[in-house]
Parts: sequence; structure tokens; C-alpha cells
Amino acid sequence: MSFQIALNFEDGITRFVECRPDETVAEASYKARINIPLDCRDGACGTCKSRCESGSYDGGDYIDEALTDDEAQQGYCLPCQMTPHSDLVLRVPSSSAAARTSAASFGATLAAVRHHSPSTVEFTLDADERDGLDFLPGQYVNIAVPGTGRSRSYSMSSGPTQRQLSFLVRTVPGGAMSGYLTERARTGDRLELTGPMGSFYLRRPARPILLLAGGTGLAPLLSMLERMAQQPVGHPVHLLYGVTGDQDLVHLDTLADYAEVIPSFTFDHCVADAASSARNKGFVTSLIDSSTLHDGDVDIYLCGPPAMVDAVRGHIASLGVSPASFHYERFTPAAVRETAEAA
Repeated sequence: MSFQIALNFEDGITRFVECRPDETVAEASYKARINIPLDCRDGACGTCKSRCESGSYDGGDYIDEALTDDEAQQGYCLPCQMTPHSDLVLRVPSSSAAARTSAASFGATLAAVRHHSPSTVEFTLDADERDGLDFLPGQYVNIAVPGTGRSRSYSMSSGPTQRQLSFLVRTVPGGAMSGYLTERARTGDRLELTGPMGSFYLRRPARPILLLAGGTGLAPLLSMLERMAQQPVGHPVHLLYGVTGDQDLVHLDTLADYAEVIPSFTFDHCVADAASSARNKGFVTSLIDSSTLHDGDVDIYLCGPPAMVDAVRGHIASLGVSPASFHYERFTPAAVRETAEAA
């Protein structure tokens, strides 16, 4: 029997290793040729100190100079001493390069392309080595755009255990991936993936959860919901989803399905266009108040375009509420970035 250990490095690259209950995380990592920083190997120096964000373990033996009781209570641990009791997610305070590792690469085949609207495309991939492509719900991969020499970053909208990988893409004029998906993509095309990457992923649920999505920022939150459908969180989960126009709304039926299978999951949506047929017109901020935030006893996951992310953060600050944890990721189309850099 072995457990899966996710090592998330400070540059966002994540590598997974298998660890037996009778070996330390450091030993398992070195067997996988991932050299997480350590000096003493016996809990005396604290060089390997990391933070466990999910799972249970035996912390092993160490001295206070390496890890204090307060740090241990906050989830900090020493990989050179800890042995797993379950799957774990560790934040390692070093770069993947320092650990002499890098993101993994995978080949994949385009299985389907679905045009939800002129603004949103969904595509699905069959990875060649799906069993070896592990990721945390919310993470992304870099995808090489066929025929362009460019790559783009997209979060998986599918869950970690689903066989196919799915992605939601906002189409933009002049976009490399937008052009490929709308003009040239054919079932059976070959694509190359690199990853997984990112520090935006579902942590161990410890309190009510608020999910906030803007446009295709819904994608990583769908991946999180798929995990919650398989592993109930035991806390209320509420999702607020905002878009510009009615044509931008996708997967409302999927959210309704999750509401049927995830205990205490609810969701609502709003549309900025005043001519929308939606019940809620305006921005996501109009749906956020102190009760939505559980007066701060809440874990927030926010993903969307930069303006939306900044507006939500500012709104929450204006309410005088400090969430227990706040994780966010900005979605900026590459075509927009490149235009800005050229200006």
C-alpha cells in the first residue's frame, strides 16, 4: 500500500510521488529523483520544512529549533521525518529547479470541440498516459498550440480522476488558441501538454467555502466541484458565477447536477448586461455580503479576469471582512497580454 504525495513548489510546478506508510516523504521523493532541500535528515536543521495543506501524517521526531509546536499546529512539517497516513499535499518552499526536477510533459489527442457561444469554446483531450498525469483540482497545464510554436495555459475543468481532460476557453480576436479552435481544430489532432502547475487548487476543507467565478474562470472551480462530489467536504459550499452577457453563460446544467450530489452546495449567477434575462443583473460583487462571507469564517476561491478579481477583492475589503483564507487566480487572455506588451 502506498499514498500519493503532491509536492507543490514555489514556482507553481507540482510533482507527484508514491510513498509507503513506512517511509518518509523525503525518502520517497529521492527515490523519484526529486531532491527536496534537506541537510540533516534527522529533524535537527529544519531545512526541509514545508507546509501540509491536505491529508494526515505522523510528524516523526524533531527538535524545537527545527520545528516549533506552534508551527506544527499550523500544518508545518519536516518531510525528512513525516510518514503519511493518507494522500498528502505539501507546499515546498523552494523552486522545482532547486529540487532538480521540472514539469512533466504529456502527449494528447483532441477528442472533441464544443462551441458554446461566439465567446466560449470547450475542448476535450485524451492524454496518452492519463494514469501518470496527476493534478490537484484547480491547477493548469501549458498546451502547445498546433502549428504556431506558441503555448497557452489553461485550467482543467475536469476532475483529477476523470479519464478525459476538459478545458474552457474564452475566444479573442487574434488569439493563437482561439484561431486554432475556431478555424483548424480537427478530432484526432495531436497536442503536447506540460504540467501540472499552479498554486490555485482546493485545500483541505475546514470551514464554509465560497467559490467565485468570472467567465471561463469557472473552469478550475468545476474541477474542484468534481472532487467535492467524490469526497464530500462536510461544510456549506456556495458558488457565484458572473458573466458579461447571456451568451457567456455555460454549464448551468452542470452546476445544477452538482447541487443534487454535493451536500450543502448552492449556486447563483449574474449577468452584467442590463438587457439580460437573468434574475440577477450586475456584477458578482452585488451578491456578496457579510452573510455570504460567514463573517470571515470562510475559505474563498476566486478566478476570473483581472478587473473582476480586483473588484471582488476590493469589495470584500470594503465590507471589513477578513476571510480565513483567500485564494485567487487571474485569467488574462494571451492575445490581450501580447497587445499590451507591444503598445
